[in-house]
Amino acid sequence: MPRSVNHVASRNRRKKVLKLTRGYYGARKNVWTVAKNTWEKGLTYAFRDRRAKKRNFRALWIQRINAAARAEGMSYSRLMGALHKAGIEINRKVLADLALNHPEAFTAIVNKVK
Repeated sequence: MPRSVNHVASRNRRKKVLKLTRGYYGARKNVWTVAKNTWEKGLTYAFRDRRAKKRNFRALWIQRINAAARAEGMSYSRLMGALHKAGIEINRKVLADLALNHPEAFTAIVNKVK
């Protein structure tokens, strides 16, 4: 008796991965083994970069705050120390947004802690 194989399930599994790799270059989009490997590696990059994204944004916020603080005659570290000492709890994301989009509000905060 011939062996029973579930072609429907295996074909659907392959189609699912090939659909996810649409837009890739060359064999990466239409050759099953290459597409599968590329897709799996993409998932590892996605996992890694979800964590790296948080580090990158924090670094960006610090740079923006530092630039705005130096324009006010203060370094980043002195500003953050003064904010902490004054009991002003404002996170770096909001502080960087104020520095970029509302410089008058940022200046008011700096003047308060000077």
